[in-house]
Amino acid sequence: MDKQRVLIIGAVALGPKVACRLKRLRPDDDVLMIDQDELISYGGCGIPYFISGDVSDVQALMSTSFHMPRTPKFFAEAKGVRVMNLTRALAIDRAARTVRVRHLDSGSEEELPYDRLVLATGARPRRLAIPGIDLPGVRGVANIHDAVAIKERMAKGEVGRVVVIGAGAIGCEMAEAFTDLWGIETTLVEVAPSVLPGILDPSLGRMVRRHLEEKGVTVRTGETVQEIRPGAGGAGLVVATGCRELAADLVLTAVGVVPNGELAAAAGLTVSPRGAVMVNARLETSDPRIFAGGDCIEVQHLISGRPFHFPQGSLANRQGRIIGTNLAGGHATFPGSTGAFCLRVFDMAVASAGLSFPQARQAGFDAVKALVIQADRAHFFPGMDLMSLQLVVDKKSRRVLGVQGVSGNGDALTGRIDAIAALLPHRPTVEDLSNLEVAYSPPYASAMDIVNAVANTAENILDGLNRTAEVEELEELFIRQADPEVLCLDVRGPANAAPFVARFGARWQNIPQETLHERLHEIPRDKKLFVVCNSGVRSYEALRQLDHAGLGERAVNLQGGVAALKKSGALDAEPEAAGS
Repeated sequence: MDKQRVLIIGAVALGPKVACRLKRLRPDDDVLMIDQDELISYGGCGIPYFISGDVSDVQALMSTSFHMPRTPKFFAEAKGVRVMNLTRALAIDRAARTVRVRHLDSGSEEELPYDRLVLATGARPRRLAIPGIDLPGVRGVANIHDAVAIKERMAKGEVGRVVVIGAGAIGCEMAEAFTDLWGIETTLVEVAPSVLPGILDPSLGRMVRRHLEEKGVTVRTGETVQEIRPGAGGAGLVVATGCRELAADLVLTAVGVVPNGELAAAAGLTVSPRGAVMVNARLETSDPRIFAGGDCIEVQHLISGRPFHFPQGSLANRQGRIIGTNLAGGHATFPGSTGAFCLRVFDMAVASAGLSFPQARQAGFDAVKALVIQADRAHFFPGMDLMSLQLVVDKKSRRVLGVQGVSGNGDALTGRIDAIAALLPHRPTVEDLSNLEVAYSPPYASAMDIVNAVANTAENILDGLNRTAEVEELEELFIRQADPEVLCLDVRGPANAAPFVARFGARWQNIPQETLHERLHEIPRDKKLFVVCNSGVRSYEALRQLDHAGLGERAVNLQGGVAALKKSGALDAEPEAAGS
C-alpha cells in the first residue's frame, strides 16, 4: 500500500484513537485531524466529576495518564499526527476527495485532500423545543467550556437553585455534582414516570430515586417542562411544568444527545432515520473510502438485533482501533454492543447490560424477570452491602436477555454485570448462569454468588415453582387500596415482623417459616397472599410449603422482599382516601 493521506474530522475520542493506531502501524502515512473546538482529546465522560470536585483540575481531563497535555503540539511531536483545531468541516466532495473547511480564527476557507476519510463528528445535546430555552442561565453540558462556565458561576456564589431537566445518566450525575459538593438546592425533572428510564426498569429506577431524595435532591417524575421564563423583576428563572413552577438560578438541560450526521448526509452517505451515519462491521460507510465511528453512528444491539445509538467513550475508543487497523490494510470488525453501562449516583452504583424488561417486550420476546437482593460478599464479612440484581430471560428459550443492578459497592456490581455482559453475545441460558464459575472468597463474594442466585430464581420462575409479585403490586393493593381481601404473610422472625404487624394489624400476619408446617391451619384460604421475608429466599421456601399443603393457589412471593419495599420507598405510600 502506497503512502496515503488520511483526514479525520473530529478530535475528541474516536479521532485520536484512529490516528495513533494508524501511525503505529504505518508511520509514513500523512494523518491530519481537524476539530472545530480549541480543545481536543479530552475525557468528556469526566465532566460531571470535574463539576462535583472529584476531579479538581480541568487539565486532568485533557492530559495523558503520565500528565502530558493532549495538545496539537503533543500529537505532532509524540504521535506524528498533524492537528488543525478551530477548523470546521463544511462539506465533503466525494468525487474530488476533498473536504472544504473554515478556519474559525481567520474565517478563511480551504480544500483539504484525502485518500481515506474518517468521520468522528460525535453527537450534540438534544434541544428542547420550548419557549425560553435560549435564555441566559439555560445551558447544556456538552463540553469542557460548558463545565468551566458552570463551575465558575457556582464558585462565585451565583447559583443557589438548579433545575435539571432530564433524569437520564447525565441528569443524575449532574444532580449529584450540584448537591454533594456545592450544597445547591437541586430539582430533577423527568417526563417519564421513573428516573433513568432508558436504562433501568421502573422497579430499580425507584430505588435510585429514593437514594437521590435521601441525598437532598427533589425529584419530579411524570412532568413535562412547558416553558422557561425570567423570574419576577428579571431575577433568576422560572421553570413551568404541567404541575408546578420551579424557581432556579441555573437550568441545565440533559435530555439526551443526537448523532451529528448532517455532514455525511449532505455528502450523500447513507444515514439512519435518527440521522446517524450507517456503517458496516468494518465501520465503513456507504462510501468504502470513508469510515465512521463513535457517537455519530448506530451499532447493532447484540440481543435485539436492532440498530441503536449508544454514545459511550469506551465504544469510541474500541471502534477507533478497528478503523485504524482497517486503514492500515487489516480486516478488523466491530460486531455490535450489548449496551453494557454503569453509573454512580451519590453512594449508589447502577449498572446494566442487554435488554431491560420493557425493552425485551418491545423487541418481541416473551420475557420474565427475576430479582434478588443479596449480600455482595459473605454475609458475615465486615463491610458487606446489599446488591439488587435483576435478570431478564426469554420464557420459551430460557435465554438470558439482560441484567440490571444497583448497589452501594460499585466494583462488586460492575464485576457481576461485566461477567454477564461477556456471555450475552453467546446466547447464555439461565442454566449457564446458574452454573457460572466465579472466584470466591468471603471478602469478595458469597459461596452462592448473587449471579448464581438470580439465575436460580429465574429458573424456578420459568419452571412454575416460584410465582412472584412486584413491589408495585403490593404497594397498590395492600398499602394504597388497603384491599381487605389481600393479606401479607411475613415468614420472618417475630422481632423483624413486629413493626409491620403494629402498622398493619391483622392484615400483616407473622408466621416464621420454620414453624409454618405446624401452623398451616392459620392460613386463610379465601385471601390473596403476598408471602414476604427479608429478601425473597425464605418466602420462596414458604411458598413451596403452601403449595405442598394445597394452600398456595392464591399465594405469590414478593420479589426482593422487605429489602425491596424499603429501597423503593413503597412503605412510604399512604392509603387512598375512602371513596377516592
